[in-house]
Amino acid sequence: MQIPLQVSFQGMARSDALVAAVEEKASKLERYFDRITSCRVVLAVDGRHHRHGRQYRVRIDLTVPGGEIAVTREHHEDVHVALRDAFDAARRRLEDHVRAQRGDVKRHAPESTGRIARLDAAAGIGFIVAPDGRELYFSRENVVAPPFEHLAVGMTVHFLEDAGAEGPQAKRVSAHRRAPGD
Repeated sequence: MQIPLQVSFQGMARSDALVAAVEEKASKLERYFDRITSCRVVLAVDGRHHRHGRQYRVRIDLTVPGGEIAVTREHHEDVHVALRDAFDAARRRLEDHVRAQRGDVKRHAPESTGRIARLDAAAGIGFIVAPDGRELYFSRENVVAPPFEHLAVGMTVHFLEDAGAEGPQAKRVSAHRRAPGD
């Protein structure tokens, strides 16, 4: 880290054991991403819940190139469990950030809209006319909502286009209620 780790306590006494635990967990975060600019950890006691014992809150603020990551885990009776949960969440968020920076984030294909052109209920198949006039095949298994049996010729549907063995086909087909005048 470019800026030294900062650990602060609110509503509780400073503990060398907790500082050591935070330092260990923060150094593990650097294994996932070695360009963390700064890390600030706040451990606090929430004194409002007297019937449930002490409730701890851990907040972690990470500064990384291209953004900041903030995680808060609240209300656990064991400060070590709250600390573990907060660092686990920070690690997951850091991993997501690294994947996004590398471009490893999966991009979903854009959803298209079309109309049902033909249905064969007995065979459980149908065809959708895409906006460009092409027909795309779909089967009962590709229908998300409503059930295949409720589809009708002329219905507007949304779908994802996919390359099938015999040409383009529609996946994740979903029909929506007709708008007035449709």
